[in-house]
Amino acid sequence: MTLTDDTPEEKTAVRPVRLGAAGWLRWSWRTLTSMRTALILLFLLALGSIPGSIWPQRGVSDAKVAQYYADSPRLAEWLDRLWMFDVFQAPWFAAVYLLLFVSLIGCVLPRAAAHLRELRRKPPAAPRNLSRLPQHAVLDGDLTVEEAARRLRRLRFRITTGPDWVAAEKGYLRETGNLFFHVALVGLLVAIGIGSLYGYRGNVLVVEGAGFANTVAAYDRYMPGQQVNAESLEPFSFTLEDFQATYIAQGAKRGQALDYSAKLAVSDAPGAAGRTYELKVNEPLDVNGTLTYLIDHGYAPTFKVTDGEGQVAFEGAVPCLVAQAATFASECVVKVPDARPEQLGLMIAFLPTGVQVEGGEWTSAFPGAVNPVAQVYGAFAGDLGMGDGRPQSVYEIPAEILKKMKPLVMKADPLQVGEKLQLPGGAGTIEFTGVKEWIALQITHDPGRLPALLSAAVATVALVFSLTVRRRRVWVRVREGGATEAGGLTRTEGGDFGEEFAGIVAALNHGSNPGVKDAR
Repeated sequence: MTLTDDTPEEKTAVRPVRLGAAGWLRWSWRTLTSMRTALILLFLLALGSIPGSIWPQRGVSDAKVAQYYADSPRLAEWLDRLWMFDVFQAPWFAAVYLLLFVSLIGCVLPRAAAHLRELRRKPPAAPRNLSRLPQHAVLDGDLTVEEAARRLRRLRFRITTGPDWVAAEKGYLRETGNLFFHVALVGLLVAIGIGSLYGYRGNVLVVEGAGFANTVAAYDRYMPGQQVNAESLEPFSFTLEDFQATYIAQGAKRGQALDYSAKLAVSDAPGAAGRTYELKVNEPLDVNGTLTYLIDHGYAPTFKVTDGEGQVAFEGAVPCLVAQAATFASECVVKVPDARPEQLGLMIAFLPTGVQVEGGEWTSAFPGAVNPVAQVYGAFAGDLGMGDGRPQSVYEIPAEILKKMKPLVMKADPLQVGEKLQLPGGAGTIEFTGVKEWIALQITHDPGRLPALLSAAVATVALVFSLTVRRRRVWVRVREGGATEAGGLTRTEGGDFGEEFAGIVAALNHGSNPGVKDAR
């Protein structure tokens, strides 16, 4: 007989089962809440934080971000598109953060429920043949079930008994520590979220002799949380009376900074008695939880500019950007929009310890103000473009504006304190009148700071328990007219249970616990 039709097996083709929308959602949730995914997201969060320590961040080092744009404008533009200067506010960082938060909650809750059930469950009955266990010993002398249970309880085992056996188990702190570690991570994420919602951060530059009041308008850069308003700010104020930077003067480490100290006259609230505070690096000013950190410093030479009509058009301190960190050679820009008959723009190099080198060039030999000089390397007359309403940086004159201005001086001789430079064409004079210093401050209020610290402490302790405690079981079978046996095994890998088991056997034999090193 010849078969011409397909067999029933060939007609019934196996087709893959379609998950459907509910199936895909269930699969996605299980994948997201798995321990492997949580570890991957935690690794990505740590990996994503690395750029924040490689590139300067806005709100912390604005001057360095500006310098990065000046040195490598094309690269800085691409880095900014990837949020490398605002890593912790980047959308991709927030996405990893939120996914980790959800993953940890979805991972911890089922495991916590399972652990609670495990805590209520009694240790299992003794196996019939204890000699097959990894640890086995024959006990000396007569031992009753009640006495074996009593001696194991002294070793902090959880006990259950049968007609001729005792089952003991301990080491639950391992899973408890594991769960508390993950709960602490969730607490850490919640603390960070609270800080971002109800906290604020701002930056301000203060020159010696000037003051600061904690109001929104006083900040150079202000970054509030979504739940913060102007009334949320702590109403304190202070005046920078003096700033001192100490450097090594001799030897191979000449010029290396030793200490920074800012003397502040602080008022904690309007009408409150003033107090003096010495602000140092990592020793912030604390006013009811609002912290003021010293994060940077530089020079602010003072100038007096007289215009062509003999009127004082500008007089005061000019904060300079550091051009050479080793010697604090700095660059300053003075814009004089009130000068007559034409506005003036001055570009000045400030050298804390000015020395002349080969070729007649001037440079700074030391970061301290030993021989301060100011060298005008560009003076221009014309429209500064400050009347069109567009904001300008106080640290530079845009190139498109410089092209329209008339050059007056290009690299004049350096000025000592008290000396003047006469500008050509009756444009006026510039006098170098003195040297002050400026400090950059970061002022933060973070209500999640203490919860984050507590969560980190809990995570550390819990991790120690998770890594050092082992889950182990011990059984004792009492045989009438035969040898009493003990057996044991661990439910977790790693470590040598043999030494501890020998101590447990000794305790069962003698009623004491010599050699039992782990009582958890």
